[in-house]
Amino acid sequence: MIALHPLLDHPLVRQPEANQPAPAGFIEVTDPSRGTVLAWVKQQDAADVEAAIQRAAQAQQAWKAQTALARADTLLAWYQAILAERDALAAILTAEQGKPLAEARGEITYAASFIRWFAEEARRVQGDVITPPQTHQRILVLKQPVGVCAAITPWNFPAAMITRKAAPALAAGCAMIVKPAEQTPLTAFALENLARRAGLPDDLLIHVQGDAVAVGKTLCASPVIRKLSFTGSTEVGRLLMAQCAPTIKKLSLELGGNAPFLVFDDADPVAAVQGIMASKFRNSGQTCVCANRIYVQRGIYPEIVRHLTDAVAQLQVGDGRDAASQQGPLIDDAAVAKVQQHIDDACQQGATLVTGGNLHALGGTFFQPTILTGVTPSMRVAHEETFGPLAALIPFDTEEEAVRYANDSEFGLAAYFYTRDANRQWRVSEA
Repeated sequence: MIALHPLLDHPLVRQPEANQPAPAGFIEVTDPSRGTVLAWVKQQDAADVEAAIQRAAQAQQAWKAQTALARADTLLAWYQAILAERDALAAILTAEQGKPLAEARGEITYAASFIRWFAEEARRVQGDVITPPQTHQRILVLKQPVGVCAAITPWNFPAAMITRKAAPALAAGCAMIVKPAEQTPLTAFALENLARRAGLPDDLLIHVQGDAVAVGKTLCASPVIRKLSFTGSTEVGRLLMAQCAPTIKKLSLELGGNAPFLVFDDADPVAAVQGIMASKFRNSGQTCVCANRIYVQRGIYPEIVRHLTDAVAQLQVGDGRDAASQQGPLIDDAAVAKVQQHIDDACQQGATLVTGGNLHALGGTFFQPTILTGVTPSMRVAHEETFGPLAALIPFDTEEEAVRYANDSEFGLAAYFYTRDANRQWRVSEA
């Protein structure tokens, strides 16, 4: 049994015991690459979450009274502490999430960048002087901290999605309560410990654990929580919005994606395939802005298929700790099932499996990088988010058809296209 890293020294985290199940009230955090148990994490109930909310509200009173410069200095110290421990944080992230170490290091740097940005912005929170309608009036607008904030974060970017939400809240003078995904809570605890090491007062950044539905309901129902930020599925986003309605909370929602990727006949095929590889297979396809629907004009379709097949064949699948690995495992069995369902549905409706299509020989939740051709808009892969290493290629004939296909989705977040026609660049980007 590997000892827990000192950054994981937290009241909610316990060292697992070999060949023993997690005790009552704890869950196991597992390594998706090796299937081993990394830690036991205590689950909290509604009373625990309510107590955390009250502690955060108390801590915020002193924090918001500090000068913007003092808050900025604390955030910059947190930023520097994260960069100093980048390798350790990346190792924790890879162990619980599975992405290759190179990607994990990149995420830690990315996560830290949000803290630096908002540390600087903390000093620029300015009010307004508005021209009054009467000469004897003066209208001044002062910006004040909204209050205790809460964030519910996903497992695919367990560091960046926390700092992107916590840093602006702290910079503005708010406290922040974070509910990380149960698959990847360890990175969150490490970030919290580094914040304390950097001088952030206790209870300004609190991570809570427990049943996602129960914790979410408690956060949404609390009148003390004045803003909620969530990154995740559209289905859950709708539910949280409804639960926040009685207390009229401010909301920031980043919900499910279904990004189209368009390749026109006049595109550079090599550059286009490089773009597909970067957009589709990063984090094993488990990002909200991954290319999910790849539309290719018929004139260049065979060439794109050929280049993409060659590129996918070069992908190295393996444990994220291996320096040669370019694609790690999927997060869990449910993720594997979703990818397999999309492949089976497409093939049953006439799509062609070019490569991949099954679990990888490594076993576990490792999945083969997969290419499907002859995909049509009626197939599930064309209108549901796959969240896996599946490149689905859909042919199109005209620009108008491609734009119609791309916009035929209730989701947003991202879109990509390749062309060398300057006029088309503007037309398509604004369509």
